[in-house]
Amino acid sequence: MTTIPASLRPATKDDLPQIEKIESVSYPMPWTKAQFADELAVTHSRFLVLSDDETDEFILGYIVYRVQVEGVSLLNITVHPDWRGLGNAERLLRAMINETVRDEIPKITLEVRISNTGAIKLYERIGFKITHERKKFYSNDETALVMELKTSEFSGMVQ
Repeated sequence: MTTIPASLRPATKDDLPQIEKIESVSYPMPWTKAQFADELAVTHSRFLVLSDDETDEFILGYIVYRVQVEGVSLLNITVHPDWRGLGNAERLLRAMINETVRDEIPKITLEVRISNTGAIKLYERIGFKITHERKKFYSNDETALVMELKTSEFSGMVQ
């Protein structure tokens, strides 16, 4: 599949049905529509969608993260299975990283399933480093890798 023109914008309540569908086909323990709705209401949460430029109705992917002075926490990033492998996840990550660097926030942290090798490779390619593990972090007792990107050491991604 080829890429289509798409732009980032803040998520809205109207996007939640599509987001919930993408989430449910992407994860064994998906976030619920209520969890996504809750994030829309958190003032220090950023919730962006990548939607098609032609209609602004088709969601290719989304990212949810929380911004605090001491650091940004990536909570969820997902690309629709039909649009993976085309740079969309990296585009979503770049938006978060750009904001973090611009606002001089010192680091970004995330947890990722130890089995999610594709995501781990992407994060490492961008510059995230594994700092430690959290055993039995997920509901199925899977280990999480905690990864961190120090923005003071970061260069080359900000546009």
